[in-house]
Amino acid sequence: NSRRGKYMAVGKSSLVLRFVKGQFDEFQETTIGAAFLAQSVCLDDTTVKFEIWDTAGQERYHSLAPMYYRGAQAAIIVFDITKPETFERAKAWVKELQRQASPNIVIALAGNKADLAEKRLVEYEEAQTYAEDTGLLFMETSAKTAMNVNELFLAIAKKMPKTDTQNPTHAARHRGVNLQDPDAHSTRACCGGN
Repeated sequence: NSRRGKYMAVGKSSLVLRFVKGQFDEFQETTIGAAFLAQSVCLDDTTVKFEIWDTAGQERYHSLAPMYYRGAQAAIIVFDITKPETFERAKAWVKELQRQASPNIVIALAGNKADLAEKRLVEYEEAQTYAEDTGLLFMETSAKTAMNVNELFLAIAKKMPKTDTQNPTHAARHRGVNLQDPDAHSTRACCGGN
């Protein structure tokens, strides 16, 4: 059985599924390899199409990570507010992306599982200060309740530069988004599932 029992990851796949399909599965299966999903949002008078790679977070997929984040215009690094070690891994991901990804990549930090605030071990202010110091977007999210999920993607869309402004027939802005896995078991996977 590939479903997780007691162990739950940070919620990357759950965030994507909530954004794309409006769904949440308490027992989301672990991502194997990579999953591709797409979703469009309206921003002012423009349609922004997100093309999202949700890649597995396990160490064995480490070598695949650059294929997904190189050339991406945005990345979401997700940590679990109840697990400080995932916040530390998130910081390592930020350094990795700032060193290896596109220079103009928009990086968002998502403190997921905000619905478990009573079990919080990473303070909002600590993550907010870190995000400000490193030039990241930051929101706390809950894939379970949908809190700030759409808002996170909209904030990313607003921060990305418009493309093809000289070509009026190109109505949509296509955006590659990769989710980074800060889980201690997955040091380089571009994005991993729960």
